[in-house]
Amino acid sequence: MIQSHKDLLVWQKGIDLVLVIYQLTKDFPKEEVYGLTSQIRRAAISIPSNIAEGRNRGTRKDFAQFLRIAFGSGAELETQLLIARKLSFGQEIGYNKVDDQLNEVMRMLNAMIHKLTQPSKS
Repeated sequence: MIQSHKDLLVWQKGIDLVLVIYQLTKDFPKEEVYGLTSQIRRAAISIPSNIAEGRNRGTRKDFAQFLRIAFGSGAELETQLLIARKLSFGQEIGYNKVDDQLNEVMRMLNAMIHKLTQPSKS
């Protein structure tokens, strides 16, 4: 039974994603620490943060809205990672791991949004 946001698999995977993002970006150029590195990290952190906030708002409608925000942060993160990859920041193996995890989180968010926004069957 789900007691809190910490019990949600998508939140747990979101936290794991943040950790691999920090690993990937630690080797980015130092001049990017306030640029792309910061933006990538903030977008990643936004995903589990919005899941947690939405889960604790109390209504399905609010939860679905915060999941949409988390999904948007995932799209933002995907774009920023593409730019960093094209600039040859970080190591390719790190991007592959991040891509897999981000895709999984995005699929989970999409499924949850769909489920929460479907009319309830009585």
